[in-house]
Amino acid sequence: MLNTDTKLKGDIAEQAVILQALKKGWNILKPIGDRLPYDLVFEIEGSFIKIQVKSAWFDTKRQNFVVDTRRTKTNRREMLREKYSESDFDFAIIYLEEIQIFYIIPVGVFISYSSEIHLVESEKRQRKPKSADYREAWHLLNSDSVNQ
Repeated sequence: MLNTDTKLKGDIAEQAVILQALKKGWNILKPIGDRLPYDLVFEIEGSFIKIQVKSAWFDTKRQNFVVDTRRTKTNRREMLREKYSESDFDFAIIYLEEIQIFYIIPVGVFISYSSEIHLVESEKRQRKPKSADYREAWHLLNSDSVNQ
């Protein structure tokens, strides 16, 4: 993988998510600008689902993937990080570009982490991490799950 900046990594992740949604036959809406707390909206079976897209990076020291659970806002002078709230989006979709894997995580679970989620892709672990339940969990986006 090329050495890329975070904006480019985010753009790549967003396009990968869009491609997966298109392959599933879902409609996709994209907000103008990046001031909203979500990146995309999927229309699935008449329901609108707000999606926050995140790109994970590989932590070589810990041998796992990491994603920041905070929102980053920038202005001309500083970069601010703040926690998302339950109303900001419905699901976070985390893209692990190096292995082309997606994690689909409901907002309540996503914001329950303090600042980072560590995603373990190694088979060497004795017990499955909590995050494994969300690996490629596209079924969570069906309208029955969202409307509950």
